[in-house]
Amino acid sequence: MEDQPAYRWNSKNILVVEDDESSAYLLGAFLKETGANISFTTDGNEAVEFVRQHPETDLVLMDIHLPEKDGLTATREIKSFDSHVVVIAQTAYAFSMDHREAERAGCDAYLTKPLNMSLLLDKMDGYLS
Repeated sequence: MEDQPAYRWNSKNILVVEDDESSAYLLGAFLKETGANISFTTDGNEAVEFVRQHPETDLVLMDIHLPEKDGLTATREIKSFDSHVVVIAQTAYAFSMDHREAERAGCDAYLTKPLNMSLLLDKMDGYLS
């Protein structure tokens, strides 16, 4: 990451919602460098409950395809009680229909997997700075 700008989000709270353990680990490793407080959940139900119990959450990285409750449904529920939290959808399914569905669900941004970490960090910085 030496060619990456230094992102400093020390006072920010980020929730990573990812059911794939290796993807969650990689995201955590990259985000740790920012100084942000990073939390993890593995399904949509946990994500909704986490944001409900932690209103200080600034940003959610939401996988779309999750067990229990999918990321779009979880985003709709989160946005119904906290319209200020930023939700960035992430999915391996890059069809334009998914993008439109993500927007309708209340996602603030949409990225496809495999994630381009430079793009992700730049997008997050736009919301967190």
